[in-house]
Parts: sequence; structure tokens; C-alpha cells
Amino acid sequence: MRKKDKKQVIGEEISEEKIRLFLALEPADATPPSLHKLVKAYRGLRVDDFERFVGFFVEAGYDLAAQDAQGRDFVALIQDQRLAEPYIEIVRAVRH
Repeated sequence: MRKKDKKQVIGEEISEEKIRLFLALEPADATPPSLHKLVKAYRGLRVDDFERFVGFFVEAGYDLAAQDAQGRDFVALIQDQRLAEPYIEIVRAVRH
């Protein structure tokens, strides 16, 4: 039996409520909450939904420039990943 093609899930519209759930995620370690929320949203949302999330994120007062203990921000953490560029562009556009 073949695994279902993930593209079926990718096309679904995600509600604002579901996107906002990523704002409630809290780190289990010393990662700054703002950075944790961004990384989780990056991993869990399509580009269009991530862009909507960033709007809610900023509106809620979270920090797009948050850094971990090694001084890495969101861009530094994901920049080596193959599909990261559109997500990085969204964060950079909002930060500047």
C-alpha cells in the first residue's frame, strides 16, 4: 500500500484559529518563546499560512529577532534547509 501523497494536505485552507495555535506553543528548554514559536510555525505551516502567522506573531508582540543561547536567530537556524528561502524572505520583509 502506497503512502498518501502529502500534496493533498498541502492544498487545504487552514483557519486563522489553527494558525494562531502556534502562538500558544511554549519551549520545553531555554529557547526564547518567540524563536520557538517561529520555528514550530515554519515546520508546520505552508508558506502562505506562515505569512499569515507572522502577522499574528508581530501583532501579539513577539520578537522576530529573538536569538538562542548561541546567538542564532530564526534565519540562522533554518537557512541551510532546502525549502527555507520563502520563509526567510517573509521574516526579513517584516523585520525591515
